[in-house]
Amino acid sequence: MAKLADTTIRLLGQEPLAGSVPTAELLRLAEVLDRAGFAYLEVSGGGVFESAVRRGVESPWERIRAIQARVKTPLGLALRGRFLVGSRPVGGEFARRFVASAAENGIDVFRLHDPLNDVSNLREAAEAIAAAERELEAGLVYSPGPAGEVVTLVEQAKKLRELGAARVVVHDPTGSLGPHGAAELVVQVREASGLPVGVYCQGAGGNAMAAALEAIRAGADLAACAVYPVALAVHRVSGESLAQALAGLGRDTGVNVGRLWEASEIVDQHIGDQPVTPLAPRVAVRAAEYRLPAGLVAGIDASLRAQAAGDRLDEVLEELSRIRAEVGSPPLAAPIGQILGSQALIHVLSSQRYQIVVDELQELVSGRYGTPPGQVDAGVRRAIELVSEGDEVEHELASVEDVRAQVGDLASSEEELLLVGLFGTAAEGLLGSIRGRASGDDSLEARGVDQTRAERIREIVRVVQESGVSEVTIEESGMRVSVRRTPEGPAPVVPAPETPGQLLEPELEPSVANGFVRVEAPMVGTFYRASQPGAPPFVEEGDAVGVGQTLCILEAMKLMNEIKAELEGVVRKIHVQNAQPVEYGQLLFELEPLPGRPLV
Repeated sequence: MAKLADTTIRLLGQEPLAGSVPTAELLRLAEVLDRAGFAYLEVSGGGVFESAVRRGVESPWERIRAIQARVKTPLGLALRGRFLVGSRPVGGEFARRFVASAAENGIDVFRLHDPLNDVSNLREAAEAIAAAERELEAGLVYSPGPAGEVVTLVEQAKKLRELGAARVVVHDPTGSLGPHGAAELVVQVREASGLPVGVYCQGAGGNAMAAALEAIRAGADLAACAVYPVALAVHRVSGESLAQALAGLGRDTGVNVGRLWEASEIVDQHIGDQPVTPLAPRVAVRAAEYRLPAGLVAGIDASLRAQAAGDRLDEVLEELSRIRAEVGSPPLAAPIGQILGSQALIHVLSSQRYQIVVDELQELVSGRYGTPPGQVDAGVRRAIELVSEGDEVEHELASVEDVRAQVGDLASSEEELLLVGLFGTAAEGLLGSIRGRASGDDSLEARGVDQTRAERIREIVRVVQESGVSEVTIEESGMRVSVRRTPEGPAPVVPAPETPGQLLEPELEPSVANGFVRVEAPMVGTFYRASQPGAPPFVEEGDAVGVGQTLCILEAMKLMNEIKAELEGVVRKIHVQNAQPVEYGQLLFELEPLPGRPLV
């Protein structure tokens, strides 16, 4: 019987969906998915860590711990070989300590692949996973060209058993693995490796679904999926559709589809009203045409638009394909695709080739990232060497202790040191934000409540927040705790999309007073106006804000929830002081809708 692995929570934690669903709702979603019957829930990976560091709001480690505390289903983490979850390779010590921290925080399954399909790059992380007594799923990246030829992948598959892998997972980031190719690849990889084979298919137009079905019919025992609105938004396989289709073929997965529709409803409340999916159709068309990852094409498109060159997308994609062939035809999994995309942008916008070379491409060509499947063009290699001559390229960090010496007291734990080691100075903003909030610690433990009781109190708060109960009082061993919610105000407005020549009425009546829209606290928590101490506030009175713009952060039980504007308007009044505790339903902001955006 084939099993399904869910990737919904990971996809909601990385671009383009990062921040669209509040953390409290993600935890509720995890509890629903926990009861659905998945083999495991893949909850984090490189994209999640990168988004968390860039946003500087919540530690990715904290999110893993919060999910692990609420579910019994095994949790999964996707790793990029020697890159782990970052965009630069690290040494064996970092791999060992990172995997140990991940396992300690609740990760049970590691899906490990190398962006170049160089299996030698997996060895150190694989040894660390074995030492942590966790399951290793060794990945192979399918990508058009030499990296995607069946014979190339089969040769790499022969080396995976000795790593201690429990399964081989074929990953198709470009959406170019068709149904027939998927079936052929599963059979040959299984024979070559002697291991079970799983598939992680992507792609629009039904290709990913068809490939997953044919792979399972050919003997794959695992397929990755996501709940319907996420699958629709970022071109993954819908768990609802796949489970129903397999049941119809007599291959029941044991997944409760009713639970998946329940999970879809939670997600739909936050991303279901967008007029278009996060990956626009024009991006999906180009990704399919050029056989590139849709997220990579979306990032290039956004960069071109920022340079007022949105009409040059095809030029950049053609140049990207040309560069890829010149540097050994590496697969296009992150971060390799992003490196090649950056170089292609430079070439097109500067009208010169290899006059400016990004450091990462120099490192790729020099072999620092591993061995690509094809040959690097000798002329291009020489051109890059000449341009880069004399430049100092950052090398691997010698040890975690070196990082500790660099950051001093900013990182207070092993996992925070690992973040700095992987992301450098980019992680300092996140750590500063965490440290700033901790310095004004008003946690239950800080007030003399032991850990067991503190956890019970937090659970009571969560019950009150997420249910219709108005007040709960518990007395035990001399401790009396009362948690109550204030009366609910009217629900905030969700603005309706505009179409040319027509204004659609919103489905919900907005909470309006004196012509202003009230933004109220959706939970009990602590109000923060900025991402970290010393940073500028998200908004000031008089600022214009757009749909989805962050207004503030509410901290509840050490989890950071961004409160966002749900209409275009002007901030007329901020009713709460920074770091002030707020109650459920308390008024935070008043927004004046912009002209031309009527509420009714």
